Amino acid sequence: MRKFDKQIPRVGLTGNPEKSGFAALVRRTARAVRATGRQVLSDAETARSARLRGASCADVAVLARSADLLLVFGGDGTILRVARETSGSGVPLLGVNLGGLGFLTAVSSAELASGLTDIWRGQFTLEERALIQAQGTCRGQPVQLDALNDLVISRGPSARLIELEVTVDAELVARYRCDGLIVSSPTGSTAYSLAAGGALISPAAEVFALTPICPHTLSNRPVIVPLDSVIRVKVIKPNPETSLCADGQVMNELVGGESVTIRRSPKAVRLMRLRGASFFETLRRKLHWRGASV
Repeated sequence: MRKFDKQIPRVGLTGNPEKSGFAALVRRTARAVRATGRQVLSDAETARSARLRGASCADVAVLARSADLLLVFGGDGTILRVARETSGSGVPLLGVNLGGLGFLTAVSSAELASGLTDIWRGQFTLEERALIQAQGTCRGQPVQLDALNDLVISRGPSARLIELEVTVDAELVARYRCDGLIVSSPTGSTAYSLAAGGALISPAAEVFALTPICPHTLSNRPVIVPLDSVIRVKVIKPNPETSLCADGQVMNELVGGESVTIRRSPKAVRLMRLRGASFFETLRRKLHWRGASV
C-alpha cells in the first residue's frame, strides 16, 4: 500500500450519477478544489454526467492510481462498489452522503465545504478496513469475490429453507437449516448482519461475524471468530436455489455439493474520517441512541 501524501495535490471525483443533486455538487466541488491550486481528476462516467472540464480517467480503478484522494458522491452502496474497484491502491476514500443512512460516508453534502477545509489543514484520520474474500465453485465455474461489508449465502426465490454446513478452521460449527448465512467483516456489522440480529462490532476488531438468517433452530445464534480464520460453507442439498452475494451487489448461484471458502482478503481500503468523527459517534447519531441524563 502506497505512502499517503498529506499535501493531496490531486483529487479524484467519482460516485453515483443517478443520485439527486449529483452533477451540481460534483461541479461545485471541482471548482472549490481547483481554487486551492489542486488538480481535479474524475472517471469518464463522472466527467460526462457532471460535464466536467479537464483530465478524466477511463474508469475508477485507473482514477485511484492517479489521485491522492477520492471523493465518492453517493450512499453506502456507492462506497462499497468503489471500495472493491479500488482496493489495494492505497488511495483514501472520503464518502459524501447523497443517500440514506450512510454508515460508510463521512460527510453530508451540506458539510462538504467545511470538511474540505479541514482536509487541507490535515485535520483528518485514515482508517484501514480489511476486505473479505470468497473462493469456490458456482455452477461448476471457479469464482473469487471480494467484499467490504459481507458475503451472504442465501436461498433464491423459493420460500423453502436451505441447508448449509459451516466449518471454521476445519472444525464443524453447525449444519444450519435457514434462509441463509451472513459472513460479515467488522465494517459490515452495521449492515445486513445488524438487521438479522448480529452484534455491532468496532471496525478496529479483527473478527468475522457469522449470522444465520431466520434459522429453524432458535438456539442458532451469531458467532464471532478471528479474522484470520478460514470459513468453509457447503450447500448440502441441490434444491432450493442458493446464491452467493458480495456486498449485495455481485451474485453467483451455487448448487448442491458446492462450497465456498471465506477468509481475509489480502486487499484493504482506506477510509478518511474528519475530526470529531468516530464509530461510536456515528452509531449515536445514525441510530439515534439516547440514554438517561446523569
